Amino acid sequence: MQLIETPFPGLFILKLKVFEDKRGFFMETYNQNRFASLKLDYNFVQDNHAYSRQRGVLRGLHFQVPPRAQAKLVWVSRGRVLDVAVDLRKGSPTFGKYFSFELKAGSGEQLLIPRGFAHGYLVLEDHTDFMYKVDEFYSPEHERGLYYLDPDLKIDWPREEVIVSDKDKNLPLFKDFESPFVFEE
Repeated sequence: MQLIETPFPGLFILKLKVFEDKRGFFMETYNQNRFASLKLDYNFVQDNHAYSRQRGVLRGLHFQVPPRAQAKLVWVSRGRVLDVAVDLRKGSPTFGKYFSFELKAGSGEQLLIPRGFAHGYLVLEDHTDFMYKVDEFYSPEHERGLYYLDPDLKIDWPREEVIVSDKDKNLPLFKDFESPFVFEE
C-alpha cells in the first residue's frame, strides 16, 4: 500500500496493490497492520455500503460533530464517483476549501478522510457501489451537513442533472456554520 499526500493535512489517497489476471483481480481493501506501519491510527467500527442505481446521484455534504465525529476510508467497488471532502477544521491552512478526487472500481485507490471534513460524492456511472469504513458509530443527534451548491465553497461539480435527497437540498450554508473542529498538526 502506498500513502499519497494531498495538499490537505491528514487527507490521503491510498494506492493498494491490485493483483490482476485473466479471471479478474484481487485487492486487500483494509489491513490494520499496514495502517499501523504507516502510522495511521484509526480504529474503524462500522462498514457502510451505498448503492446508486443511476448516474447523477449526489450524496452529501455530510459529517458528524464531536464527540461523535467520524474519519472515513472510502472507495468504489463498482462504478465511478467524484468524491469531495471539505476541510472544516479551524486553523487549518485549507479551512473552507475542498479536495475532489475521482474514485473508480478496480483502480486500487481509496481516500482516507480525517475527522473534521464534510464529505460527499457525485455518482458518474449507473449501478455504482460506494463503500466506506468509519471510526465512530452513526449518531443522528451529531449528524450535520452543508449545502452541496454552497456559493462560498465553489465546488466544481460536473455540470449535469443531479438527483439529490430533499434532506441534502435543504442543508445549511458554510457561512452559517460555526465549526467545532480545530486543526491539530
